[in-house]
Amino acid sequence: MKSPKIQRWIDLLAALLARRYPVSLEDLVRDVPGYDTSQKKAALRRMFERDKDELRAFGIPIESVPSPEGEIIGYRLDPRHFYLPYLTLRSEGRSTSPRKVDKYGYRSLETLSFEPEELAAIADAAVRVRELGDPLLAEHVGSAMRKLACDLPVDVAAPGAQVLPPKAKARPEILAQLGDALVRRKRVTFTYHAMGTDATSGRTVEPFGLFFLNQHWYLAGRLPGEEAVKNYRLNRIVGAEVNPSKPGTPDYEIPGGFNLRTHARSRQAWELGAGDAATATILFRATTGAAAAAARLGEPVEGYPDRRRFQVRRLDAFARWLLSFAGDLEPLSPRELVDEYLGLVRETLAHHTPDPPLRLHP
Repeated sequence: MKSPKIQRWIDLLAALLARRYPVSLEDLVRDVPGYDTSQKKAALRRMFERDKDELRAFGIPIESVPSPEGEIIGYRLDPRHFYLPYLTLRSEGRSTSPRKVDKYGYRSLETLSFEPEELAAIADAAVRVRELGDPLLAEHVGSAMRKLACDLPVDVAAPGAQVLPPKAKARPEILAQLGDALVRRKRVTFTYHAMGTDATSGRTVEPFGLFFLNQHWYLAGRLPGEEAVKNYRLNRIVGAEVNPSKPGTPDYEIPGGFNLRTHARSRQAWELGAGDAATATILFRATTGAAAAAARLGEPVEGYPDRRRFQVRRLDAFARWLLSFAGDLEPLSPRELVDEYLGLVRETLAHHTPDPPLRLHP
């Protein structure tokens, strides 16, 4: 069950971070539901002081702001002291720092930029620490490198952490060619590197639209003679050529019922790709909350109200999504998906289960 104290702490931090100026206790009491306004002011003050001291003990720097006379008039939590700085990798001497600004004042956060050589040195140091043979240090280093990998191109899955090249972006000329093909309804031929099979092959596609999702550009289109609309990631397209014959005559027509916005919004990670889709059957052990929302993404199975079917092009991404439901969703078929899912379960349990304690025998 949710802890009332933890919920109160979260609400308190949210109330402090939402403002860039000192907040009085009276305002905090109004904003934090856990502070019962029917209590006496002295009791509320004692509860707040305990919360503040305990949060400070966890390293959260809540400031007490005094007046010129020394009386505490409010409390403040500076985002720069609460959040880590943005991490970026310098490219050609310039920082690639994103501008992340919103109403809560994150614009004030600092940016920590690494040169490629500096990041490589950090990765090398992580490898050296692992080689010391201390399991506790190795665990801490692994945790630190996984956190760095959220923002920086560090390969934490490799035996020795490596600095990866930045993610390839869609080339402007590819966007321009596909845009021209869309306007004139001309087929496009290109070489495509498939995500799932790691194979490279030639494709001829009738473009239906371009959409941006999960930091990547995708082309939605179909193969001539087919009805299924597939998605192609632009940074995996090479050598695109627009059909030069009959430049003033369209090669195809986009069906009237196709809506690019609806198509793009409905895409899940496991649906993205140009490979053939496999039908996955999933058992739903829960019917409320997140499981209920997930059920709406699939198709019902006649005669089995607790099952849903999904069309999946990336079994690995789909298995990771299933794992996030902590057992409420279980794959039944195909066998490749079941094996992928069970493998993730074993890895997760092995990572989070502590080693059994040593037993001493007389």
